[in-house]
Amino acid sequence: MNATLQRGSVAIVGVAESDLGKVIPGLGPIDLMAQATARALDDCGLQLDEVDGLFATTSQSRMPTLALAEYLGIQPRYHDATNMGGASFMTMVARAQAAIEAGLCQVAVVAYGSTQRSMGRANVAAPDPNPHEAPYRPMYTASSYALAASRHMHQYGTTRRQLADIAVAARQWALLNPAAWEKRPLTVEEVLASPMISEPLTLRDCCLVTDGGGALVLTHAERARDLRRPPVYVLGVGEALGHYSISAMPDLTATAAVASGAQAYRMAGLAASDIDVLQLYDAFTITPLLFLEDLGFCPKGEGGRYVENGRIAPGGELPVNTSGGGLSYCHPGMYGIFALIEATRQLRGECGERQVADCHTALAHGNGGTLSSQSTVILGSAAAL
Repeated sequence: MNATLQRGSVAIVGVAESDLGKVIPGLGPIDLMAQATARALDDCGLQLDEVDGLFATTSQSRMPTLALAEYLGIQPRYHDATNMGGASFMTMVARAQAAIEAGLCQVAVVAYGSTQRSMGRANVAAPDPNPHEAPYRPMYTASSYALAASRHMHQYGTTRRQLADIAVAARQWALLNPAAWEKRPLTVEEVLASPMISEPLTLRDCCLVTDGGGALVLTHAERARDLRRPPVYVLGVGEALGHYSISAMPDLTATAAVASGAQAYRMAGLAASDIDVLQLYDAFTITPLLFLEDLGFCPKGEGGRYVENGRIAPGGELPVNTSGGGLSYCHPGMYGIFALIEATRQLRGECGERQVADCHTALAHGNGGTLSSQSTVILGSAAAL
């Protein structure tokens, strides 16, 4: 898609979360989408009646854009409810940009909501039947990611302690984020000693289960300059599909992020070395490790050694998941939109104790399914145009 998109033609002008954690009884996913949308519009100073593009998905509604538009009382000219799992929101940024460039809409909202923690497994999509996997009774989705972790350990010598370093770094960032679910320090030893969920992944190698929603507001660059917050420009986008079932993944250690990242870098005219802050989907500790490799921040097989000694933690060489990520901040079913929210706030310089100094470029990467769909967005401040 990005072959026809123009670098910096649109900007994210508003971001917000809904209530997070465990929300009050009676709220559903559409309530949280609407709450986040209202807050994101307030963030940028636009009005609800100006929204003419609507992009939304959730595993708890069959027709989320229709449900959200009805709830908000709007009739957008353009809408898109594409579901690629947690990568959906980066892809929606690209499609919102395409729609704005084509004149199909002028102000686009991207929204998400989930009450996964409150509802438990109720109303949360189950995997499709798979005769190649079902006889082994896998724990969806942990067992799928455990396969990737096991293969990486076997092939490259990656250790459980190195995976634990990723969880500890996420917690250290979360302790600097007032909105984060986890408030207690975490050590490598505690990660290793926590209950085994699916070998080699322990409880602390796995993401949180929370309620929550988020929203982004995008518009064309010219209008963005006159709004309440500094615009955050879309510099590059890319998306790629690899497989659906983990048993069909050609190489458990290599994801389609190689392709989505290459597309985004090419459009942005940047390389991995030009990125100031990274927001990587971290449903499990193995995912940011794979994405660090596949997005070009270290060679394939070196991810375990790369994350050692606090390199991605506060004060480290490369700031990764500065909100605390899905491991320690929030993870309401699909995390991708929250990576975009944090990237935007870092570029606007709004992150307080966790703010990355001289932050002008950010990469937000989404992952859907079982390492199945990959989508990459590179964002920049005015200084990066």
